[in-house]
Amino acid sequence: MVELMRRRGLPWLLLLAALAAPFLMSGYDLNLLARFMAMAILSLGLVLLWGHGGILSLGQGLFFGLGGYAIAMHMKLADLPGGSLPDFMVWTGRTALPGWWAPFASPAFALLAVLLLPALAGALFAWSMVRRRIGGTYFAIITQALALAFATFLISRQEVTGGFNGLTGFQSLFGWQLADQKVGRGLYWLTLALLCLGFIGIRALLASRFGTLLGAMRDGENRMRFLGYDPAPYRMVAFGIAAFLAGLSGALFTLHAGVISPAMVGVVPSIEMVILVAVGGRMSPAGAIFGTIAVCYARDFISSSFPDLWLYLLGALFIAVVTLLPGGLAGLVRQRRA
Repeated sequence: MVELMRRRGLPWLLLLAALAAPFLMSGYDLNLLARFMAMAILSLGLVLLWGHGGILSLGQGLFFGLGGYAIAMHMKLADLPGGSLPDFMVWTGRTALPGWWAPFASPAFALLAVLLLPALAGALFAWSMVRRRIGGTYFAIITQALALAFATFLISRQEVTGGFNGLTGFQSLFGWQLADQKVGRGLYWLTLALLCLGFIGIRALLASRFGTLLGAMRDGENRMRFLGYDPAPYRMVAFGIAAFLAGLSGALFTLHAGVISPAMVGVVPSIEMVILVAVGGRMSPAGAIFGTIAVCYARDFISSSFPDLWLYLLGALFIAVVTLLPGGLAGLVRQRRA
């Protein structure tokens, strides 16, 4: 066990810290850590997509929002008496529930939407881009435009989306009261379990033939075409997996934070998601998890004390990482070991 921890120190250290957290932290601090672990699930998808696939997506906030809004819509409907409308619909003068809201009253449909909607949307988008051989900077700009369009739609359709305020005021999840401390701890353990499964799954995927071919296409797409490999299916699957993890991350984050709004899914949050991975190391799943949690804690501390300073520090941090530590903190650790 000691030898294993010496060779694979960071993942085991993170796991031990996460296991001990519920016994050492207050309820507020534990909830904060759970939010950051939920964000780390999204970061794992970017390790696969950006680090090993060479596909930079600046629109992961879109898929994060799809998962978050899917579970939030269910909770808004589940807390209502029969025939009632969500509070923001009443305030805007609506008299009937929109037809596309109605299926989310079903827990099974909401769960399927959280798991499948972001993945399918991501896979279809990647297929439409890759088949036209759109990549590089153009691909990144288009994903950024999608995140902007999604946030703009949410703000402009206040009567059916909650507008800029988003969806909040949740009371229960599948019959469990969210205010119950035991439920909060249960959600923490669920988030930790899903983060561990995501880490194991991404590591296994990167070590498989799929991961090898994905990296080869990143380094030499034309050469792989000459060898008879079509990059489109591989990149479509990678983007779909990253979108799936982003949607799952959004749903878990919404459960812990108690709110989902356009401010969490637009252009700026999507860029921040990329920076989280860049700081930790876009080639390392463990590094991405550590970087995400560390930067999120720094953001919480600095933005609380100096609200106007955080974005400048974030930009400076990204520039410093790109110029001085292109491999992130994980790359620095690898260099020291070498």
